[in-house]
Amino acid sequence: MTTAILAPAPAVRLAGVACIVASATAFGAMPIFGKLAYADGVDVPSLLFLRFGLAGALMVVVMRVRGMAWPRGRNLLLLVAMGGLGYVGQSFCYFAALQYASAGLTALLLYLYPAIVTVLSAVLARRRLSPMRMLAVLATLFGTGLAVGGSLAGSTLGILLGATAALIYSVYILVGERVTPVSGAMASATVIMLAAALVCGLAVLVRGPALPGSMVGWAAVVSIATLSTAVAVITFFAGMARLGAADAATLSTLEPVVSIVLAAMFLDEALGQWQIVGGAIVLGAVILLARSGDDRG
Repeated sequence: MTTAILAPAPAVRLAGVACIVASATAFGAMPIFGKLAYADGVDVPSLLFLRFGLAGALMVVVMRVRGMAWPRGRNLLLLVAMGGLGYVGQSFCYFAALQYASAGLTALLLYLYPAIVTVLSAVLARRRLSPMRMLAVLATLFGTGLAVGGSLAGSTLGILLGATAALIYSVYILVGERVTPVSGAMASATVIMLAAALVCGLAVLVRGPALPGSMVGWAAVVSIATLSTAVAVITFFAGMARLGAADAATLSTLEPVVSIVLAAMFLDEALGQWQIVGGAIVLGAVILLARSGDDRG
């Protein structure tokens, strides 16, 4: 027996698409800020701690000012696990994979998550995947491969780590789809950030901190925490609540396209013709999915 889920109203769907596009843009800017932070002496554990810690602190202030309630019970535990295990685990596997595989292969493996989320979401809901949704997923996967480009070399360990990062992120999204509508996007993101900051803070205590050495580095770190974390996560959850996990994950493949364009604009990185073609394919698939009234039954 299939479980029929009604498609969201056009206005709700449009708002969801806008949220995911904003999230992808904010996430996509993170590599630019990250390069500035690394050039200023920040290492990965310290950057992750500052990213999650500052974002969490900002969200706590917003929650206090707005008088928002904290998640409780089972939802609270799930959100803590999403941050301390899911977000941190995905970040660890991704950065570890970079040591055993090329950046292109690692990024491509990570962006398997829209396909994983789409398939798992359909299986869990016991519903048929529509041709439109499958076409959008395949198109974004192909376009991402072209946009990422570069060498696709890597060892078995690197491939396993990259695939694990995609799988962890997929589970993170699917759990978030069930938890965040109950707890709210802001409250959910706040707990996730604080849990992730706690785990990363323990790693910094063991290794010792490597903080920015100038105002440029601190500005980059603050931008990562506010724009590329707080804003990005909250808008992703808000969009997912309106679209569902599968469409939110597929639309978020705009992120690497944004990164490539911003790198060409601000870091003078070359933008090849295949990257342009790949970006156009991803953008076309996103527009197709955004305009689709694709039902969920």
